[in-house]
Amino acid sequence: MRIIHSLLLLVASAVTVTADFGVYIAEIEYMVQYMLTKFAPHVTYHGPTGTASAAAETWHPTPTPGPPTSAATSASYWLEEIKHQGVAAFNPNTSYQVFRNVQDFGAKGDGVTDDTAAINLAISSGDRCGPGTCNSSTTTPAVVYFPAGTYLISSSIIDYYYTQLIGNPNSIPTILAAADFGGSGFGLIDGDEYQAGGVLGFGATNVFYRQIRNFIIDMTNIPSSSSATGVHWPTAQATSLQNVVFKMSDAPGTQHQGLYIESGSGGFMTDLVFYGGLTGAVFGNQQFTMRNLTYYNAVTAIDQLYDWGWTYKSITINNCSIGLNMSTGGPTAQAVGSVTFIDSSISNTPIGIQTARDATSQPPSAGGLILENVEITNVPVAVLGPNGTALAGTTGTTTIVAWGEGHSYTPNGPVDFEGPIAPFSRPAVLLEGSKYYERSKPQYATTPVSQFLSTRSGGAAGNGVTDDTAALQSTILAAAASGKIVFFDAGTYKVTSTLYIPPGSKLVGESYSVIMSSGNYFADMNQPQVLVQVGHPGESGEVEWSDMIVATQASNGRGQAGAILIEWNLADCGCGSPSGMWDVHARIGGFAGSNLQVAQCPTTPTVATPPAPVNSACIAAYLTMHVTTSASGLYLENNWLWTSDHDLDNADSTQVTVYTGRGLYIESTVGTIWLYGTAVEHHSKYQYQLANTKNAFMGQIQTETPYYQPNPNATIPFPTVAALNDPDFETSCEGQTGNCADAWGLRVLDSQSILVYGAGLYSFFDNYST
Repeated sequence: MRIIHSLLLLVASAVTVTADFGVYIAEIEYMVQYMLTKFAPHVTYHGPTGTASAAAETWHPTPTPGPPTSAATSASYWLEEIKHQGVAAFNPNTSYQVFRNVQDFGAKGDGVTDDTAAINLAISSGDRCGPGTCNSSTTTPAVVYFPAGTYLISSSIIDYYYTQLIGNPNSIPTILAAADFGGSGFGLIDGDEYQAGGVLGFGATNVFYRQIRNFIIDMTNIPSSSSATGVHWPTAQATSLQNVVFKMSDAPGTQHQGLYIESGSGGFMTDLVFYGGLTGAVFGNQQFTMRNLTYYNAVTAIDQLYDWGWTYKSITINNCSIGLNMSTGGPTAQAVGSVTFIDSSISNTPIGIQTARDATSQPPSAGGLILENVEITNVPVAVLGPNGTALAGTTGTTTIVAWGEGHSYTPNGPVDFEGPIAPFSRPAVLLEGSKYYERSKPQYATTPVSQFLSTRSGGAAGNGVTDDTAALQSTILAAAASGKIVFFDAGTYKVTSTLYIPPGSKLVGESYSVIMSSGNYFADMNQPQVLVQVGHPGESGEVEWSDMIVATQASNGRGQAGAILIEWNLADCGCGSPSGMWDVHARIGGFAGSNLQVAQCPTTPTVATPPAPVNSACIAAYLTMHVTTSASGLYLENNWLWTSDHDLDNADSTQVTVYTGRGLYIESTVGTIWLYGTAVEHHSKYQYQLANTKNAFMGQIQTETPYYQPNPNATIPFPTVAALNDPDFETSCEGQTGNCADAWGLRVLDSQSILVYGAGLYSFFDNYST
C-alpha cells in the first residue's frame, strides 16, 4: 500500500535554471532588477532625506548603561566564558583567530560611542573572505560575539562569508542606528554588500554557512520619513536568522523596513519579531522555510517579491494593513510561484493575503497558495485577488481549515482551482495542540560553562591531520555519563572509524566544526561503514546536536565509497522532547582538505562514462544520512546534505565531479519525524527516500540532481542494493528513451502520512549543461 499526501507547489521549469555557484538566470535577474528599482530608496539609502534631515542634525544619543562588568551582576553566557581554542584547520595562518569578541576589538556597547569601525574590524580581521573580493572560502570561519550592551553604529555592519554573528541570549544586545546613519552599505547589517555597478559582492545562491542570532535591530532613531533597512540578507543554504527583534518607526508615512531579501537559494529563519515599518519584511528568493515570525503595526507585514516555493509556519500578524502581499507583477506577470501558509494567525488587519492569481493569470503555474489551520480575527478580507475578494474574512474570529488556489493534480492535471480544500489528516504524534510540533535550536542560555566539555581540552587536535577518533569518543562518552555538553571547538576533526553518540548526548559546534572521515575503513562500497552513529539499534533516549558539519576526505588515492556519514538508530524514549539536529550539515567534497577539489575531481563532460571509468578517488560517500528502522522521534531543522557541485575554495568556484550514492534515507518503522527547512543535493540515486515509514512532516524540502548525469547515469558508480530499497533503474528504464536513469528528487515507498508542505525538486543540468 502506498499513501502519499503532498502539497508540491513547484514553479521551476526546463528553461528556468539555477546552480549553487551562481549560474545566470535571466528570469530571476530580471525580477531582482525590477525589485531593486521598485525599492530603490531602501537599497540606496545614504542617510536622512527631505524634511527628516533637520531632525537628524539635532539628534543626540541618550546614554544607556553599558554591559555589567561584574560576573555577579551580568547576565553571563557560557559562549562568552568558555576558553576559545578553536582553529581553522586548513588556513595557512596557524594563529588565525576564529572566535572574536567585538569588545576585544574596541567596541564599547555603551550606546554613545560609535562602534561601527570596531565591529567591522572584528568581522574582517585575518584576511577573511569579504564581499567583492572573494567568492567563497571554508578556511576563514569566524564567530563574532556581542556581549550585552547597546552598540551604536553610523553605517552598515558588513558581514563576511562563513560568519556567525551571535549575541548574548540572556541579555540580548542592541544594534542601534544613529539618526544620521548612512554610508554605502544597505541595512544596519549588510549580508551581501553591493559593489560598483550594482552587483552583489557574493553570488546570492553561493552564500553558505552563516548565521545571525540574538539581536535587537533598532532603527527608531532614524527619522520615519527616511528610508532604512534593518538587515539585508540575500542568502543560500546552511544559513539562518534566529531570535532577532526589528524595531522600526510605525509613524504615518514610515519608510522603514526590517528585513530585505532580493535573491538567493535559501534557506531558513525562525523566532523573529517585527515592530512597525512600511514593510516588516521583503522576501525574494528561490525557496525558504520561515517559522515563528511575528509582526506588529506594519503597513505590510510581508511583501513577497518572488519565489519558486515558500513555506510559512507559525506566523502571527497583528494590526497591519496587509498581512502578506504576494501580488507582485500583477495577473499578467506573476512573480510569486507558490506560498504555503499554515498554523498561523492574522488579526486586526483589513486584508489578510493579497494575490494576483485568477483564471487567466500568467504564467499559469504561478500564484499558488495553500492555507491550512489559519486563524483570523477582524480580517474583513482573508484573500484579495485581482478582481476582488477571493476568500471572505470576518469581523469576528474564525479558522480557515484549508483553502487554496492554483493547479491541482489528483492525480491528473493540471486542473485550475480556487476554494476550500480537504486538509491533511494530521497524525496526533506530530502535533503539539492543533499545530505541528516545532522546537528552536537550543542555545543552553542558562547552562553554566562548567557543564561543557571541550573536545580540544579532551585531547583532540581539530587540525584535519591528527587522528582524533579516540579523543573525540572519550570526550563524548564522558559528557554523556556526567550529563554534560560536548563543545566541539572550531576545527576539522579527522576520524578513521565509527564515532558513537550515546543516548543523553548534547553536542554543539563552533563556527560549524567538522567531523571528517578519512582512511581505508570508509573506502569500500562493498563494506559500508558508519562515520557518526547516533545510538545503537534498540536504544532509546534523546540527543541534541547543533552547528556542525559532517564530511569526508579522500586519501592515498582512494575515496570514501563506503562512508555512511550519519546513521540515526535512536528511538524516542517518550521521556521528554524528541531528539534533534539543528544547523547540522553534510558537505561532501569541494572544500580545502577534502582532497575532493578541482585538482583531484575535475569535470569530464567530453569524456563518455562509460566506456571511460569513474575516477574512484572521487567516489566520496555511500549514503549521507540513514534514519534506520529502529529510530523514531527525530526533529530536523535547517539541514543541508550537499554533495559539492563546485569547489568552495577555488577562486572561480569551478565545478567538480564528486560521486555519492544516496541522500537522506528514512525507513523508521514508527516514524514521527519532522523536517523543517531541509535540502538534499547531488546524490546519484536519490535525494530523499522514505520507505516503510509513517508520520513525517516535511516542508520546505529542496533538491537538485547531480550535474554530471547522464554522464554517467544513476546506475554508476553504485550498484543497486535491494536491501536499501534502491531504485532499480535497470528494470524501470528498460525500453525507455531519454534520460530515464536520473536521480530521484523525492521517492516514497509503502509509507503512510507523509505530509509535504512545499517542495522544490529541481533537475537543471544535463552533463553539466543547462
